[in-house]
Formats: sequence, C-alpha cells, structure tokens
Amino acid sequence: MSTADDTVLDRGWLLAHIPHQGSMCLLERIDAWDATSIRCSAGSHRAPDNPLRAHGRLGAASGIEYAAQAMAAHGALLAAAEAAPRAGYLASVREVELKVARLDDVAGDLTVQAGRVSGDDNTILYRFSVAGPTGLLVSGRAIVMLDAEKTRSPL
Repeated sequence: MSTADDTVLDRGWLLAHIPHQGSMCLLERIDAWDATSIRCSAGSHRAPDNPLRAHGRLGAASGIEYAAQAMAAHGALLAAAEAAPRAGYLASVREVELKVARLDDVAGDLTVQAGRVSGDDNTILYRFSVAGPTGLLVSGRAIVMLDAEKTRSPL
C-alpha cells in the first residue's frame, strides 16, 4: 500500500474531498492507500471539542465514524480526477468489536484502516479497524451505499 504520487494527503486534502467539514473532519492525514485499501491517522479523539463527545467522553463506537471517513476518503481517491465523489451512506455495520470503552483516553494517534472486501458500482463492503499505540481498539465490517437516492423504488 502506498500513495499514488507525491500529493500531500493531509487535513487540507481531506477537507477538500470528503463532505465532513470543520471539527467533524476527524482524520488528519492519509498515510497510504491503493485500489482496495486505505490507512489514515487521527489525533482528534483527544480534542475536548470533538463533536462526537457525549458527557465529556468519546465512546469507542465513535471509531465507526472514523472508519466511515476513511472509506469516504478512499472513494474520493478512486474517483476520476474530473468527477466529483459520489455521495455515500453507511448502510450497515456488522461484527463490530469494541475492545475498549472509550477513545478519548488513548494517548497516541489512532490508525484507521479500511479494506474493500467486495462490491459493485453502488454497494461496497469494507472491513475496518481502528488501533492505538497499544493495539486494536475497534473493528468490524461496513456496507457503504453510493447514490442511495437512485436505489429508491417509486411509490
């Protein structure tokens, strides 16, 4: 897994290519990617103004959103340079394992990985993980549906 060129894939790139803006953009950079996978880093889990915090803490289930943003970044990287990224919706998560209760007390940066398992032009299955310096924190599978409004049947 590596980056395709010398483009800096930092927070600025993420803000320009995924729909998550401001403090809701949880990732800091893309460390590596290829046609089927992506690895990102984040330190926003320690931020007191993290928008996913509730009652002064960031629950481990928030790791699913970190992974979803990595999937969105992966889709943006794979989109043709002249095409706008397609809207994606997290349709389902399965086999989610939370190895910790919370993320805000993880001292180091998070490593967020997503790997495409299967899919077609509209539905993609990813396996994801969120790890800290001491190991795996959150893992599971997610189905992303692209252009969901096009799949609705008329009434």
